Amino acid sequence: MSGRRIITAIGGLCVALAAGSAWADGSAFVGRWHWNRTQSTVPPGESVPNDVVAEISRVDSTHVRWSLTVLAAQGQTSVETFDTAANGEFYPISSDTMAAFRLIGSTLQATFKGPTGQTDSLTCTLAPDRRRMTCRGALSSGDGRMTDYVDVYDRM
Repeated sequence: MSGRRIITAIGGLCVALAAGSAWADGSAFVGRWHWNRTQSTVPPGESVPNDVVAEISRVDSTHVRWSLTVLAAQGQTSVETFDTAANGEFYPISSDTMAAFRLIGSTLQATFKGPTGQTDSLTCTLAPDRRRMTCRGALSSGDGRMTDYVDVYDRM
């Protein structure tokens, strides 16, 4: 093999490893995301917010840092912040809610448990161009009733 082909092969391997590492650590999720109201579905009975912005500052195989700013239909703004391990274990995120996050390949999974046995499980994936994030969720009430929903976010 010629010197030029060896350099080309090594260069290609480095690019592939760097790209694989960036994808594996979830960095493609990092950024500001705006909720796409027309592409999303809200569970029956839930009020439709006026606006939602998700800001993900860290997602890797060990940690998740993410905040969600919601402008409710009544005009109130609330901010939820998640800053926890991403190992699939449940950790408290408020006085009455636990959450577990996990990054598996190019999929971010989250499960929230409320005080009366309700759960909210969601799986977020990115479009191939990484400009859209789709989170498919399932709400389970404490009595076992399930409701599916979809939150679609466009990169800001």
